[in-house]
Amino acid sequence: SHLNFRGLSEYGQTSVLFTVSFFPDSRSLPRSRKPQKASSMSQPTVPRPVEYGTGFTDLRGKNEAYSSGISWPAVIGGAFTAAALSLILITLGTGLGFSSVSPWSNMGVSTSTVKAGAIIWLVFTQIIAFAMGGYLAGRLRTKWVDVHTDEVYFRDTAHGLLVWAVGVVLTAAFLASAAAAFAGRAAQRTESAQASATEASLFNPNEYLIDTLFRSTGTVTDLNAISMRAEADRIFAHALREGSMSQADNTYLARLISARTGLNEADAQRRVTDVYAQAQEAAEATRKAIAHLSLWLFVALLSGAFCASYAGTIGGRQRDHVPAL
Repeated sequence: SHLNFRGLSEYGQTSVLFTVSFFPDSRSLPRSRKPQKASSMSQPTVPRPVEYGTGFTDLRGKNEAYSSGISWPAVIGGAFTAAALSLILITLGTGLGFSSVSPWSNMGVSTSTVKAGAIIWLVFTQIIAFAMGGYLAGRLRTKWVDVHTDEVYFRDTAHGLLVWAVGVVLTAAFLASAAAAFAGRAAQRTESAQASATEASLFNPNEYLIDTLFRSTGTVTDLNAISMRAEADRIFAHALREGSMSQADNTYLARLISARTGLNEADAQRRVTDVYAQAQEAAEATRKAIAHLSLWLFVALLSGAFCASYAGTIGGRQRDHVPAL
């Protein structure tokens, strides 16, 4: 009789067949039969392994070793989706904001309401856009086989965070290129002095205050007003950087204003002091507005990063639970 045993080796790379042959004892044979003579074949043979090849290769470790932990197509697709959705929501918010204000007095919402609404809409835009991008990245990524559940959760979170990072970089690059193009076109428009003054008033917040310095009563119409305004603007900019205006600059500006407007030197010096105080108040208001905008922008971006990471885990969990057909 023969007994065949087939199994895998220790690492599952070779199939081995063990064959054992044996003969029953002579006493268990029927009496009508004579026992055969003992021979060398009556002893059990030593198991002899027979190799059948190396076709049974275990790929359990190979799948993890040669597979990437990041699905870049899913990340890039989610980032572009988040950037596009952000642009759509910002456009919608801009339209809603302009429709709620009015140049007429006692009409439309107040300035404080507009500021609060803009902040809320900015945070809402970041949450919705990047949550959608992170979910798509988690849902469209490849399915990892033989990976621990905690590692899968970490990778899904990382996919959502990468979507947020790529989306923010794309948005910042787009805004920077748009601002550079706008500034380049503004610098090229120097065809006339009127166009240059108009463009300067858009970029220089002190332009209106400089105009108030040289308001004339109509008695003096001579002298070069453009060079005076430029010089006064530089003096104001230097004083705002230093925090105060020197007495020499104050006296010199008072003389320019007196020569341009016909005011006496005392009234001209009083005008310089009043206009400089207004410029300081405007600079302080601008500083507070930029500080508040930066803080709320930080909150909005942080909310977008958190929502993108969490939405990536949701999309990845749903991706793994989809049955294969």
